[in-house]
Amino acid sequence: MTLGLTGGMGCGKSTALRFFAERGWRTLDSDAIVRDEVLREPAVAAAIGARFLGVLDPAGVVRRDVLAARVFDGNGGAELDWLEALVLPRVLTRWQMALAAEPAASWAVEAPLLFEKNLEKGFDFTVCVVASSPSQLARLAGRGLSPTLAGQRILRQLPLAKKTELADFVLSNDGTPEALRRQVALLVARLGFDCR
Repeated sequence: MTLGLTGGMGCGKSTALRFFAERGWRTLDSDAIVRDEVLREPAVAAAIGARFLGVLDPAGVVRRDVLAARVFDGNGGAELDWLEALVLPRVLTRWQMALAAEPAASWAVEAPLLFEKNLEKGFDFTVCVVASSPSQLARLAGRGLSPTLAGQRILRQLPLAKKTELADFVLSNDGTPEALRRQVALLVARLGFDCR
């Protein structure tokens, strides 16, 4: 069983992914793969450094906050498109390797651009985590994003209403973490794949 887990920024995808792990599911966090693996590849860092001057620190490591400011600076999306084209194939390779290594496991894969990049066909089911706009903005503010920056990033994603329409299942995350945990438990039970 493989689930593609998506949703808007600040909606709680990572929290939901953690709750799937609590139910015994294997999980893949795409944001963590990008942060901890892909951006640390010398070839990736070199390509990014060549395109965006000043984005690498003195040790040649990508400064993610500076990179984010550059790709979300209102340039029409061309720089973000370039970055996604560089990074996404490497993320997909890591997904494929993990899934192939444990094909009998139940997997939940956090994929922020699941529908934007037409990745849904690679999963048995898709799940969208949703939250109201005030909840999203409050969570993103807690991460240090201003309302302007948060709005710019949210606008680059498919609207939540469309993701909800495309998803097989929807989890609402305007309540407490415990409420989201219960929804994940109910979904796992419905699918018949409680792996604990």
